[in-house]
Amino acid sequence: MAEDQRLICASADLAEAGKGVCFTVTYRQREAAAFAIRYHGQVRCYLNECGHVPAQLDWQPGEFFDDSKLYLICSVHGALYAPESGRCLGGRCHGKGLVALPVAETNGQVFLIKEVAHG
Repeated sequence: MAEDQRLICASADLAEAGKGVCFTVTYRQREAAAFAIRYHGQVRCYLNECGHVPAQLDWQPGEFFDDSKLYLICSVHGALYAPESGRCLGGRCHGKGLVALPVAETNGQVFLIKEVAHG
């Protein structure tokens, strides 16, 4: 593992459109909740904050997808986000998407790229 990477979880911990893995990051000089999910075979990471207000998205710990498993949904406001990009698709996010965090999946493990994530 390179010094600019931080282990988040094993690749097997992220099932396709399944439960996410929650963790914390330092983002813009503050501690922030974040999560990793797998969608269309790719791992994606975002700050766990709705684009509307900084409310955490998961409706149960690690549960970020709506019932259809096609969208990420804010448990407080019902805003919908594209899992592959974090783009706001509708609801109170009013065009404000999720903040993406850089990740790498290597040798069966998922890593946060720390250097960029500290923004």
